[in-house]
Amino acid sequence: MRIRIIAVGTKMPDWVEQGYAEYAKRMPRDVTVEMLELPLAQRGKNTDIATAMAKEGELMLAAIEKGGKGEQVIALDVKGKPWSTEQLAENLAGWKMSGFNYCLLIGGPDGLAPECLALASVKWSLSPLTLPHPLVRIVVIEQLYRACSILQNHPYHK
Repeated sequence: MRIRIIAVGTKMPDWVEQGYAEYAKRMPRDVTVEMLELPLAQRGKNTDIATAMAKEGELMLAAIEKGGKGEQVIALDVKGKPWSTEQLAENLAGWKMSGFNYCLLIGGPDGLAPECLALASVKWSLSPLTLPHPLVRIVVIEQLYRACSILQNHPYHK
């Protein structure tokens, strides 16, 4: 199974790159995780946030395989459904059995474009807290690794 993380923002700080890389290399061979970084729309004092989000959304939609038909789309959104790590492990087990590939959408500083949220079959909230989007990358990959550990009865989760 392949999971693509499509995230707005490039040139992450070293601590983000290192944290993500550490958990990505631990993933089991039967779960391939790929990161696709998309450029952040230019923002300034007079930037219309909706326009910036729309530009980011266009790039994100173009990056999703065949308009979402080739992949199941999961949007990370503060208003989404919260999952415990155990629930994520159950979902991951179901994803593996489904035969589909998945993509997880991580928006920029203002979130995901409405079109991206509309395309998602699932909206997942990591926390009711607003998290900085670079940190979300690390939390997502670590939780995927932890969910895989649960499914493999690996002691990491304990």
